[in-house]
Amino acid sequence: MSAIEPFTLAIPQSQIDDLNERLDRTRWPEKEPVDDWSQGTPLAALQELVAYWRNGYDWRRCEGRLNALGQFKTVIDGVEIHFLHIRSQHPGAMPLIMTHGWPGSVIEFMGVIEGLVNPADQAQAFDLVLPSLPGFGFSGKPAVTGWGVEKIGRAWGELMARLGYSRWVAQGGDWGSAVTTAIAVQKVAGCAGIHLNMPIGRPEPEDLANPTPAELKALGALKHYQDWDSGYSTQQRTRPQTVGYGLVDSPVGLAGWIFEKMWAWTDNAGSPYDALSKDQILDNIMLYWLPANGASSARLYWESFGSFAPQPIELPVAVSAFPREILPTPRKWAERNYTDLIHWGDMDKGGHFAAWEQPEAFVSELRTAFGKLR
Repeated sequence: MSAIEPFTLAIPQSQIDDLNERLDRTRWPEKEPVDDWSQGTPLAALQELVAYWRNGYDWRRCEGRLNALGQFKTVIDGVEIHFLHIRSQHPGAMPLIMTHGWPGSVIEFMGVIEGLVNPADQAQAFDLVLPSLPGFGFSGKPAVTGWGVEKIGRAWGELMARLGYSRWVAQGGDWGSAVTTAIAVQKVAGCAGIHLNMPIGRPEPEDLANPTPAELKALGALKHYQDWDSGYSTQQRTRPQTVGYGLVDSPVGLAGWIFEKMWAWTDNAGSPYDALSKDQILDNIMLYWLPANGASSARLYWESFGSFAPQPIELPVAVSAFPREILPTPRKWAERNYTDLIHWGDMDKGGHFAAWEQPEAFVSELRTAFGKLR
């Protein structure tokens, strides 16, 4: 059961044909009575994306890219884990496991792979391990409860051990931040340090009495999230099975559910395409549509939403703070929990999907942060 097997994506044409037929049969709602995104994904914006999905998008391009990178599967605690494993051509590369979030996937990391694996300075090279979370992408779907971020963190330790890595580092944002934090809190064997682009912190009463500008920004973002941006998480953490029926059955419903976050959570000037291309967005959506994991991915919220809480970490921690992060954490709040904060980078541009939106800055941050642990 500990074997690591190569995995090649070969989606049957019948699945692509079925997708196209469903897109052709879409029953659209009426246009929203507002001229912005305040009621959710606008009809015209989604129709434009879906028209490209139906008539211009090429899944085989994405499929070929993933296959060329090197995909594998292994079974851990009864769940099949899908992952990319890209070894550097440079000897002595530092092993790095990076974890995506929702509504993301390994597609988030496509733009940073080459810069991390094969840099001009071989002393900055990494071996990359990019797993799909259980219930996401082409990983298996847990049939029992208990697959929260703590268990996933331990599973990632087992995965790194199976790959022969005795000392490694970990990175994550969104759910990847929660998993990576769980790795550090549990001191999973082999982990030498972590990097987060969504650090987790909360204010103390004294912060609320006389907040700094950074704290005011964080408190405002938290209120906006609670008031206007958390409906998806409330649904997924309370009734993931209910929302899953529509996400698994309707490609347009799935696209509308995910596309909104490409607008709300990226650093853009009004359009998601300021940050990401149609192909990038649809490559990611396909990793939810093809494996039919709208319900299984939502269950992570049911399992672990409470794990997004500050926890003390003794291992070295590095942070890159991007300005349009949905829940920013001021350095003061983070330092209460990260007793060995080895790097803090305040970035000029970028949002929640750091590696996806700002690949060059992201690569530079990881080189700087983990360079201190080589």
